[in-house]
Amino acid sequence: MAASGGGPEAPHRPVLLFEAVGLLAPERGGLFVDATLGLGGHSEAILEASPDTRVVGIDLDREAIRLASERLARFGTRFRAAHANFREISRIVDEAGQHGADGVLADLGVSSLQFDSPVRGFSFRHDAPLDMRMDAGGAGETAAELLERLPEEEIARVIYEYGEERKSRRIARWIVERRERGEPLKTTGELAALVARAVGHKRGERIHPATRTFQALRIAVNGELEGLDGFVETAVDLLQTGGRLAVISFHSLEDRVMKRALRRLSGQCECDRRVPACMCGARKVVEVLTRRPVVPNEQEVEENPRARSAKLRACLKL
Repeated sequence: MAASGGGPEAPHRPVLLFEAVGLLAPERGGLFVDATLGLGGHSEAILEASPDTRVVGIDLDREAIRLASERLARFGTRFRAAHANFREISRIVDEAGQHGADGVLADLGVSSLQFDSPVRGFSFRHDAPLDMRMDAGGAGETAAELLERLPEEEIARVIYEYGEERKSRRIARWIVERRERGEPLKTTGELAALVARAVGHKRGERIHPATRTFQALRIAVNGELEGLDGFVETAVDLLQTGGRLAVISFHSLEDRVMKRALRRLSGQCECDRRVPACMCGARKVVEVLTRRPVVPNEQEVEENPRARSAKLRACLKL
């Protein structure tokens, strides 16, 4: 899932690479879990930081695991990969025979391997089947199947909540009207064209009008927000004392979950003051290392426009 690009021969730099690795401090050595391996750019930097670091990389995308494993083969047994959802981090660490981690990283973006693929359906740059599954060919529902099954109100809710698209009801109505004519959406090109007509595309606009809708469907198809706060709790519990967690998010919904989770774990109760006892589960087990999220500098955004919405938050296990 890591929002990086390239293959083993010409890998691109992942978003906020130096900032994330700096907060993880892998020069300490120990076990680090790259919960969203992608093409292995973050893992490579972590392994290069010290001969005493080891990395377990987790990803749902089998092709990403293959390419990352090739890229990181020079590190031998210091790297191992696991095909799984990042929420399964506890099981993966247990199966690796480890009792904790010195650092955990999660980059919640879509990798360039996925985004640039002409067949995966993540982008409207290519007219491809409307798939969007991180686990290509897996058992999960595709975006096309989701749009064929959901009622109009639910489609509108998904697009509004996950894409923050103000014209979600209009888009949903057009999708269902087309479906009722016996012409369900099958490709990215069909969806992008429908949304552009429904929303309106002004000349000179930097962001395509379908961007928010595509984001929303990708989140829904992959359940990206489901259990994210639980992942943060689990990752923190896995950390050794002095261990570090760093998470890069790419839209406000993810960042909001991260901000609230780190608040609770740093002991800040979110309950109404009139409640006699804390009910939100606040406990002081971490020190937040990023009072405000770290964001890419102008040069990085210029070199990689996809980095513009990235936000990095990190904490230290007490």
